[in-house]
Amino acid sequence: IMQSSGHRFRDVEHHPLLAENDSYDSSSSEADMAERVWFIRDGCGMVCAIMTWLLVVYADFVVTFVMLLPSKDFWYSVINGVLFNCLAVLALSSHLRTMLTDPGAVPKGNATKEYMDNLQLKPGEVIYKCPKCCSIKPERAHHCSICKRCIRKMDHHCPWVNNCVGEKNQRFFVLFTMYIALISAHALILCGFQFFSCVRGQWTECSDFSPPVTVILMIFLCLEGFLFLTFTAVMFGTQIHSICNDETEIERLKSEKPTWERRLRWEGMKSVFGGQPSLLWINPFA
Repeated sequence: IMQSSGHRFRDVEHHPLLAENDSYDSSSSEADMAERVWFIRDGCGMVCAIMTWLLVVYADFVVTFVMLLPSKDFWYSVINGVLFNCLAVLALSSHLRTMLTDPGAVPKGNATKEYMDNLQLKPGEVIYKCPKCCSIKPERAHHCSICKRCIRKMDHHCPWVNNCVGEKNQRFFVLFTMYIALISAHALILCGFQFFSCVRGQWTECSDFSPPVTVILMIFLCLEGFLFLTFTAVMFGTQIHSICNDETEIERLKSEKPTWERRLRWEGMKSVFGGQPSLLWINPFA
């Protein structure tokens, strides 16, 4: 513990006391960084993010060119094609917004004497500093070793979106898991109909591809759809549960006793998704 300017200053990793609306007048370089697009330069995360896009593109290719375009039912192809591609666009847009949105990073190096003086702290009041990024930690902030920043209301770091899920991008992450789950379920249903149609027609005019190639492409799509549906559906449910309980995954795993007043379930949803329920809640472009 160090004495500084009449208040106590501690290096800890959690339980900060600053309010979420405390601001920090950062240096010009920090301000310039804030104006740029947020992007984490992590090799594993970038590979996972690219894989996510490639898997969605693969699913779209199989659904469009193997199952829908060869179909003799015009309206079946049009309706399912439009629905599947709309879900794909929404899923990838949600992924981009999650990956490129600042999750709530605390400014680096704001633990300076000038900043302490601006806080107008009472004598003996305890504040908390992260020793890794030398920043004053707001309440419920945690340090991410991959992002190398303290993140407000950090839930977890997700390599599939190459970013932390925190205060400012949790909504986009929830939408990403929801739309991936929906597109996976849709792909599995279409695969079921396609297999039934091909077997019934003895694989004649079933697809523009040969029967062995068609089977292999659809089996891979089924495996992909099942794995993604299971993973994202569980993650979606976990996120909604955390939002309703006003508790992040890190806080739950660490069994941290809440030092904040927990929001009611509906208030938590409105806080994350913004305002009263509307179609804007499920719009990743809003």
